[in-house]
This record gives sequence, C-alpha cells and structure tokens, in this order.
Amino acid sequence: MSEQAAAPVAGTMQSPVARLEPDAINVAQDTVIGMASSAPAATVGLSIAGLAAATAYGGGAVLILTAIPMLIIANAYRRLNLWNANCGATFEWVGRAINPYLGYLTGWLMVAAYIIGTVAEVLLLGPSVLAVFGSESTNKGAWIGIGAAVGIVMLIIAVVGIRITARTQVGLAVIEYAILIGLAVAGLAYEFSHHVGAAAHPSSAWLNPNGAHGLGGSAVAGFLTAVFVYGGWDGTLYVNEEVKHRRVNPGRAAIIAVALLAVIYTLSQVGLQGVLTGKALTHATNQGTVLVSAAQVLGGGFWAKAMALAIALSVVATTGTGIVLGARLVYGMASYRALPGFLSNVSRRWATPVYASVIVGVLIIVLSAVYFLATSVSGAFDDVIGVVGFMFSIFYIMTAVAAMAYYRRRIFRGVGDFITVGLLPLAAAGFLGWVLVKSILQAGAALNWSLAAIVAAGVVLMLIARFGFKSPFFQIRRESAAEVDAP
Repeated sequence: MSEQAAAPVAGTMQSPVARLEPDAINVAQDTVIGMASSAPAATVGLSIAGLAAATAYGGGAVLILTAIPMLIIANAYRRLNLWNANCGATFEWVGRAINPYLGYLTGWLMVAAYIIGTVAEVLLLGPSVLAVFGSESTNKGAWIGIGAAVGIVMLIIAVVGIRITARTQVGLAVIEYAILIGLAVAGLAYEFSHHVGAAAHPSSAWLNPNGAHGLGGSAVAGFLTAVFVYGGWDGTLYVNEEVKHRRVNPGRAAIIAVALLAVIYTLSQVGLQGVLTGKALTHATNQGTVLVSAAQVLGGGFWAKAMALAIALSVVATTGTGIVLGARLVYGMASYRALPGFLSNVSRRWATPVYASVIVGVLIIVLSAVYFLATSVSGAFDDVIGVVGFMFSIFYIMTAVAAMAYYRRRIFRGVGDFITVGLLPLAAAGFLGWVLVKSILQAGAALNWSLAAIVAAGVVLMLIARFGFKSPFFQIRRESAAEVDAP
C-alpha cells in the first residue's frame, strides 16, 4: 500500500512548504507514546480512590470489562489508519466517512480532551515532586511553579523534534512502570497475606463490577472513570505521519498499548486499593498523594519517595505527549483551514508544528494554574475526570461508527466480516454510549454545563471555519471502501 500522504481535496488545498518528519520513530516508541499519553502512574493516583468508592473494590472487574470495548475501538482505529494515515485521524475519518460537520466537532472534542486531560495529570505534579524531597507542603504557588517549569521544558522538547520526544518518553517509562508495577505486586502480597494493617482483603466479591456484596455506589461512575483511565492510548495514531510504515504500525501500537495498559491498570487497582482505609484514601486524595501514602504503608519512606518519583515522571511524560499529540491534532485540522492556517506551519529545522505546539503548551500551563487557584485538588480531580471521560467516550464512539460507515460494503460479505466490521464495533460503541448517557444523567449540573460549553465553543469555531476561513473540509464528499478492500 502506498505510503504517500492522503491526497487533499482537488483544487482546494496546497501542500505545506515543510512536512512532519517521516519514518522518525518505530512501533515500540509509538506504543510508549500512546501509553505515556494515558499516564499510568499519575492516572492511577487520580482514579484509584474514586474507582474503589464507586465500585466497592470492584474496580479490577470494571477495568477488565472496559478493556474489551477499548480493544475493539483500537482495532477500528487500525482499520481506518490503513485507509488514511494522517494526524487529523478521527477528525478526518468521520468527516470523510460520515459528515464533515460531525467530523469537525469530533476533532474539536479530541483537541479539548487532550488539553484538559493533560491538565488533570499536571495537578498531581506539584505534590509528587515535593513528596520526592520529603515535603508535604500544600502551597499552591509552589505547585503552579513546578507545573509551569515542567511544561516549558517539555514544550521545548516537543518543538525540537519527535525523535528526542520518543527517546525521552521511553526513558521516563522504564522507571515509571518498574516502580508502579513493583509496588502494585507488593500491595497484592500485602492484601493477600491478610496483613492486619490492610483496609480490605481480596475476595471473589472483588470480581463484581457492582462491588463487594453489591455495595458499589455506581457501576456507571466506575465505567466512566475507567474510560478516563484508558483514555490516551489513541495517541499512537496522531503521530502516524512520523512512524515507520505509517499505515500499519500506528494501529498495531494502539492495540498493544491498550493490552499493556489493561494489565498495568488492573494490577495497580487491585494491588493498591485495599492498602489504605477509606478515610485515609479520602485524605490522601484531597492532598493528591494517594499512591505515595500507599507506598509509605507498604515500604516506608524510601518507597513513598520512589512512588512520588514515578508519579512525577508520569506527569512529565504525559505533559510532553499532551503537547505533542494536541499539536498534531491542531496541525491536522489547520491543514484544512478548519483552524487558523498558521497552525499548520511546520518548522524546516525541526520538522514539528511549532506554532501549534506553543499554543497547546501554553494552554496546558495556564489552565493548570487556573484549576489550582479555582478549586481544591480533590474537586479538580472529580470535575476533570468526569468531563474528559465524556469527551473520550464521544470520539471513541465516533471512531467506531466511522469504521463501520467506511467499510459498510464489507459487513455482509461473510460471517467474519459481519462480526469484526459490523457487530463488534457496534457493540463497543453501544457500551460507551450507554456509559455516556447514564453518566450524563447522573452527573451534576456543573459537569453537564461544562460539556455543553465545550460543544458550544466547538460549534462557534466550526461556523468560523466554514464561513470565515472558508475551509475546504466542509466540501468533502462521503467516501466508502470497495467491497474487495481487505484491511
């Protein structure tokens, strides 16, 4: 299959003077970028208490069940990337397979989700860095300063090039995953040994998504949190123009990333959720130090600092990927003048979208400071997890639907195609749709209004792109694969 970039709409677009660097990273590095975008250590720190409370220790079962539709959605990404490998990904896939207006709104939600989701992780950075040095300070000024400094460093790395970004991510991941997995295994041993200090001990009831003895507060809330937890693996697709074998490897990397994240998240949730009592979990959540407190119980001060280091590295990594991936999404949209055209400019020296990277990086730094000043850490966690979970659910659903729409002529070609191209993506989209609707109905007004405001902003930007920038994206005709195409 040709490795050339997808052809633009005839007569409406001109190729940028400079392009992103092709064949710059391999499939393993791409997998790490997707996993880093999900930020395992930081995300566990954000979600472990809420997931344990919502599911009454049934979080492991919820994470395993959520991994199934995630793998199906990852396969949908793989199929669509075989058709058209470009940074815009679902933005362009939905636009070309279903409707350009729907594609635009999907792309906008992707950009918003990556920026706000990265902000959620940055909220853990200050407390974690201070904990590495034995400090429990709650000085918000110090937290903001640490977040801003890391954001600037990772922005510089993102601008300098995808190669250094990938190498940095691999180095950070090795340390982060070793510490997180090691302490999760120690936590399992602690819980299974029925240590007198353990808050809860594993039992068959932990396999129930509704929680031990059905006492979970809300399985739906648990599933929404799990969607947030997994969110980010799709980052493997947004650097597809820079990956070797750009049409094949990014999709493979997405599937591998989901599988590895399922193991890490389930092991961490089950291994660490019973270490602290409910009261201790709540207190640690308010301080942003849940995993540090659990590590303190398991191994003392040294391992508490090691866990703080893992969280800090996780946030540093996801800050970097948040800038890189957010910038690629913005670049992909701006290439169609769906966003201001200058955002599609690529540096000749570094082969990166510098303007897009700077804007995304600055937004992450500023919004992190605003969240710190406007609300408590615990309140920010809850708000951000909820709204980001909504957005990830929406564009994952749209990706599954776009795959069905594009390959629709193959659905009834045989039993295998009916299951893999039609039934499974429909089931995955249906599951996420059920979680989304139930979550919106159960969510507070603040979350729903936040989502409505983000969508409304997308509509305004869409109208500006359509009538102000006169984007050719809205003139795209619907496409579909021929029946003989075989991903």
